[in-house]
This record gives sequence, structure tokens and C-alpha cells, in this order.
Amino acid sequence: MARPRKPLLSRERIIEAASALVDAEGLDAVSTRRLAAELGVSGPSLYNHFRTKDQILEAVADAVSARVDLSMFEDGRDWRTALHDWAVSYRAALSAHPNIVPVLVRGPGRRPAGLRLADAMFGAMVDAGWPPAQATYIGALMRYFITGSALASFARGFVDEKAAYDPADYPHLGQAHLLAERGEKIDERAFETGLTALLDGLGTLYANVGPTARG
Repeated sequence: MARPRKPLLSRERIIEAASALVDAEGLDAVSTRRLAAELGVSGPSLYNHFRTKDQILEAVADAVSARVDLSMFEDGRDWRTALHDWAVSYRAALSAHPNIVPVLVRGPGRRPAGLRLADAMFGAMVDAGWPPAQATYIGALMRYFITGSALASFARGFVDEKAAYDPADYPHLGQAHLLAERGEKIDERAFETGLTALLDGLGTLYANVGPTARG
């Protein structure tokens, strides 16, 4: 019998299967036994590619990081526009896979795509005239803001029952029951509002610490 043209198992297949499990059921659903069953292989065969569950989750997280667009740091956009466009792309990638965000918030560690992401953003800020220390702070700030916005929905945190919010107890939440059904729009508008405010503040700071200010 001829050998199959493609190997039965690969890193890519494992990552794809693990990502689907994480998206559907969360981090706890991932185990080598479950993945082996999903892929139709024996459990030990996974160890040829990943030694532990944590390594698999790290690979899933890095696959999400690889979906973030970095072209804005290379095509001549000014630092503010580039940072805005990068943040939008970053949030979109994370929002599509919110269950993996707790792994991503640990930082890039040794993940190649995560490190490229951090390197591109930091390098672009320094090239734009930000002092290295400030560029580091901006990188941390943006990660806090973006991952926090993707981790959970503020709007969908309210139930859609009007009676749940007694005006005697919550006099200012009379319309809170409407938030859940408008969740996506509210969360996107909130992100843009916060991002604009954040960039406005950085613009003021840049005037004081940027290349013109340093003479």
C-alpha cells in the first residue's frame, strides 16, 4: 500500500484542533487525550510535536498573535495612525478567540509571533522619536487596554430582563436591560472611545518627550 502523501499528524493540525476546542469549550477542554481523540490518533503521537498541554496552548495563542496585522508599522503611517490601526487589528484577532486571551495576557515569552508583534510596535515607536522607556510603557499600556477589552463584554454582562434592575435599588440602570442585545456595537464604540482618548493623551505626552521637545 502506498504511503499517504501527507503525514497523519502535524503541528498545524494539532493547533487547529486545539484552537477549535478552546473556542468552543474553553481552556479546560484541552487535553492530550481529548485532542488525540479529535484527531483520530494515539495519545503518544502528540508528543512528537508537543510535550505538554501548556505548549499546545502557547502555540494556539501564538497562532492568534500571528493574525494581527503589522503592515502599518512598515508603510510610512505616522505613529498615532499606526498605533490606532494596529490596536484595531489586535483587538479583532483577540475578540475572535476570547477564550485564549488568558494565555496571551501572560506576555509573549518565547512565542515567535508574539515577539514579532512586540518588536514591531516597539521599534516603530522608537523610530518615531519616542524614548525607549516611553515606548516600553506604551507597549504595556496598549496590551493592558486591548487584552482587557477582548477578555469580556461589558454590555453583555447585564441581563436582558427589565425587572432585574429595580429602580429603588439602581435608580440609574433603568435602560441596563437593553445593553445585552446591543452588546457588540456598544463594546466596539467603547473600545474606539477609549482608544481615541488614549491616543489623545499620548499625543500630548509626545509633544513633551518626542524629538521636537528634545531639540
